[in-house]
Amino acid sequence: MTPSDFNTVLPEFLLAVFAMGALLFGVYAGKDKTAPMLVWATSGLFVALALFIGFGGSGERAAFGGLFIDDPFARFAKVTILLSAAAVMMMSQDYMSRRDLLRFEFPILVTLGVIGMMFMVSAGDLMSLYMGLELQSLSLYVVAAMRRDSQKSSEAGLKYFVLGALSSGLFLYGASLTYGFAGTTQFAGILSTLGTDAVPLGLTFGLVFMLAALAFKVSAAPFHMWTPDVYEGSPTPVTAFFATAPKVAAMALIARLTWDAFGTIPGEWGQVLAALAVVSMFLGALAAIGQRDIKRLMAYSSIAHMGYALVGLASGTAMGVQAMLIYMAIYVTMNVGTFAFILSMERDGRPVTDIASLNMFSKKEPLKALALLVLMFSLAGVPPMVGFFGKFYVLQAAVDAGMTWLAVAGAVASVIGAFYYLRIVFYMYFGKEGEPLDSNMAPVQWVMMVAVAAAMVLGVVNLFGIEPAAAVAAEALVR
Repeated sequence: MTPSDFNTVLPEFLLAVFAMGALLFGVYAGKDKTAPMLVWATSGLFVALALFIGFGGSGERAAFGGLFIDDPFARFAKVTILLSAAAVMMMSQDYMSRRDLLRFEFPILVTLGVIGMMFMVSAGDLMSLYMGLELQSLSLYVVAAMRRDSQKSSEAGLKYFVLGALSSGLFLYGASLTYGFAGTTQFAGILSTLGTDAVPLGLTFGLVFMLAALAFKVSAAPFHMWTPDVYEGSPTPVTAFFATAPKVAAMALIARLTWDAFGTIPGEWGQVLAALAVVSMFLGALAAIGQRDIKRLMAYSSIAHMGYALVGLASGTAMGVQAMLIYMAIYVTMNVGTFAFILSMERDGRPVTDIASLNMFSKKEPLKALALLVLMFSLAGVPPMVGFFGKFYVLQAAVDAGMTWLAVAGAVASVIGAFYYLRIVFYMYFGKEGEPLDSNMAPVQWVMMVAVAAAMVLGVVNLFGIEPAAAVAAEALVR
């Protein structure tokens, strides 16, 4: 490893050293007694590294002979991953501590998962891609089942593990086909084998298998079957983590794979992504209507939102990649605020996830109800909330790419999906008054919720500078 290679992977190296050091410290210093301190230390490190990556990097660098790529696209994704993971960690600490769920392994596993995500978005080779993918997956399998005294949590972890192993098998089969026909695992080498003539059938099959495996990671239908059960069965902080950072990493990985390895044939993979997008948008919109558990509702919401993000990628243009990055940044921000509220839902000290428990919530907690109203409107894409602009960008990218039918499908699905978001608002302001929820809400959760709700309104001015940063990132990928 050269000094240049080391400098390129420095953030990942620091996180790995921290994870190993935290593991040793936790074991020898009292295990779970150190958990709160480790949570805050991990969150602080994530924020510090996000600032270092966001303001300290420029240009494009490659390490280990092209296995690892550090460019504006990877840096944009990494900053989003790190900040969202830090936010979820901070607002989850109180919830887990009060219920004796906080284990010292939790921040360590999250750190290892984040390292895997950072490798995923910087992958320049199928080997390094798979290494990052499995590091993330193995960490998340354990986190999903960390509540050992809960049957639902154990079931969630087992389902996620079994279906995750299936998706890994699909990816490996697709990667082997790609290697067999291209003769290399490096993205640049695969791209060089694609000419203007017909694409070899083996490469097409390899690409489809890999996209199917990655669709599992982003919960895109019809590879979504694990999502509702895992979201419902996992502890709510784990669900919040699943709904944020891993989604960004997997979506960025799809963009990296399609453009860096198969960028000369967008017509081939664009059809696959468009099909995934349509199925995801409509399944998420329709299936969520019948949900009464807010965590299952958010699971189907995530399926629909991943469909909208895939609309941007399916357009096969630089503007589409930019729209996807903007959408994902807005999506994880909205989810952080929404899950900050879900984490506070309890009655007599016990967690509550039934939507009906929000009946006339505005009468007791008007400010929280208003903040949740803004978040629901933003998730539904109601103007002038920031969530509307996320959908506008991806649909505009589809129209500009000549895929008007896809944009129309997205608009129709958005109208259908607005129903279940607005139903929550109806319950809060016009529902039948019943037994109220407790007023307990940790200060960090309150700050996160109110800050995100305010950002959904104030962000209409310039989206807090996300648009130009996403444009630079997209140009670095689509060159």
